[in-house]
Amino acid sequence: MKRRNFILTTIAGAAVLCTMAVAQAVPAPYVNIDHYRHGNLAAAQYNIVQAFGFISDAQRANDSHLGGHAERAKDLLSQANQELRFAADVANERGRQ
Repeated sequence: MKRRNFILTTIAGAAVLCTMAVAQAVPAPYVNIDHYRHGNLAAAQYNIVQAFGFISDAQRANDSHLGGHAERAKDLLSQANQELRFAADVANERGRQ
């Protein structure tokens, strides 16, 4: 029985560590849109970068005890940042400014 508990505890611990490693892998967004060509998109990207930073600060202040919601929000912000880049690319292809 002790051996079974040890194995289950080890597996659970490994799962938690893997989850934490994956959660830490959310790439931080950055501004990569030319603000002269696409001022509004660049401003939106800047706001995403700021929001990502504030969430990171909140995670540190709360010892990452936010139920995974902050990490999910960071993931969504990273996706939004990428979509803005795609929007700027499409506008560039169509010759819009």
